[in-house]
Amino acid sequence: MAAPGPGAMPPAPAAELVVFEAASLKDVFATLSRRFEAEHPGTTVLTNAAGSQELRAQLEQGASADVFASADRRHMDALVAEGLVNTPLLFACNEPVLVVRTGLAVTVNAFADLPRVERLVVGAPDVPIGNYTAQILKKAATRYGAAFTAAVESRVVSRELNVRQALAKVVLGEADAGIVYRSDAVTAPAGKVRVIPIPAELNVRAEYPLAMLKRAPQPALARQWLALVTSPAGATALRKAGFVACSKP
Repeated sequence: MAAPGPGAMPPAPAAELVVFEAASLKDVFATLSRRFEAEHPGTTVLTNAAGSQELRAQLEQGASADVFASADRRHMDALVAEGLVNTPLLFACNEPVLVVRTGLAVTVNAFADLPRVERLVVGAPDVPIGNYTAQILKKAATRYGAAFTAAVESRVVSRELNVRQALAKVVLGEADAGIVYRSDAVTAPAGKVRVIPIPAELNVRAEYPLAMLKRAPQPALARQWLALVTSPAGATALRKAGFVACSKP
């Protein structure tokens, strides 16, 4: 490659924006990453998708990142208390649903039929979807009785470290049903799962906070990423991916 001629401006150095994202944000953040890179020539968005609890642990152990997006407030609040992130903002909400492999469509038609499944997969207790599931089952005990919750718990064959792993086991036929987010359910291959809503009085609202790391290597880019996620374009992408706006409780 020829050197720049006299007076020519050298190419701008490449920049990398590192985004730690809850596993359920993987697809929509990939969409937003492409838009961000198009709007910021020379910038590459590097994403790390995993369970929020795993990402939190990585950051506590010194991992370098510019932005963290969690699937619940609990893990974000812990990082705020430790002085690792700036004040977070709530940018999206989600809704847990029941996904059932299509072969069980006749047997399981409603959330109340959940004890009929033989193999249920849920999130581990420290994973946001696992914590939300525990809250749902606690509410279900008051409506259907303690025997319902006990029966459901007895069907659990796996507790996954992120929601995408739970969905994958149902899609692959390794589990009969799972509790995941609505935004994850819409990513399942056509015909693989049936989505069954959880009654509103039993369900919980999954809240997604976003924050810049206090030691972000690219603070300017991090602020611009937050601006994109919270912009009308970001809201549209999130809505298309199955997320919902956070109405007041």
